[in-house]
Amino acid sequence: MTTHNDDVDWDRWPIADYLAENYRDLHPSDAAVIAHHSEFYRRLAPGCVERSVEFGAGPNLYPLILASAASRRIEAVEAGAGNVAYLERQLRHGPDASWLPFHALCRRLNPDIPATLAGALAYVDVVHADARGLEPGAYGLASMHFVAEGATEDLAEFADFCRAFVRCVAPGGYLVAAFMENMPTYRIGPASIWPGCPVSPETVTKVFTPLTRTLSVTRIDTDPTLPNYGDSGMVLLTATAR
Repeated sequence: MTTHNDDVDWDRWPIADYLAENYRDLHPSDAAVIAHHSEFYRRLAPGCVERSVEFGAGPNLYPLILASAASRRIEAVEAGAGNVAYLERQLRHGPDASWLPFHALCRRLNPDIPATLAGALAYVDVVHADARGLEPGAYGLASMHFVAEGATEDLAEFADFCRAFVRCVAPGGYLVAAFMENMPTYRIGPASIWPGCPVSPETVTKVFTPLTRTLSVTRIDTDPTLPNYGDSGMVLLTATAR
């Protein structure tokens, strides 16, 4: 039986286990994503994007840090109640110290990022909503990290997520994304199992080519310092929307 996004109770996402496995340390794969994205963001003037969105934000702060270089307002749109609560705590009470190395690397690669982690996150508003329902053309930039391929086992639904991601930016708007490559259904922590849709650079290119201009798709190898989720690396994307 194929698991779809709406079959999953995203309010039960195991945040503590996910953060411990992926973001308590700055792993080489995320450093590579940050370097790739920073090259793209450095082409944009500071504050040139009035309103940007993190599409399915989860508890990951580094995409928000990256977007602070170019955005005057960042909406972190997330459906899971636990992830929303985590993000709101990070903004209200100050971010976990584990995010400081991420901010330091982001700022070293792009000095337009605010000098402090709290300053970078000051641009962020948390929105508790399903990102698939965002208003078309509402944003000048959309960013998505490990969402579409980690929300469903169905390739057609993966493509639907990607179309919704592109649709939420105005024509000519900027797109930045990262996907786990060839990741199957996977486990986080001791027991919880979550859907995965194996995708490749070719899959991502096929889905995004008719939706975008200036499309660039590349990949990085699997990271042995991360848990073995069954993936073969990451697929990275930048583009502008048609």
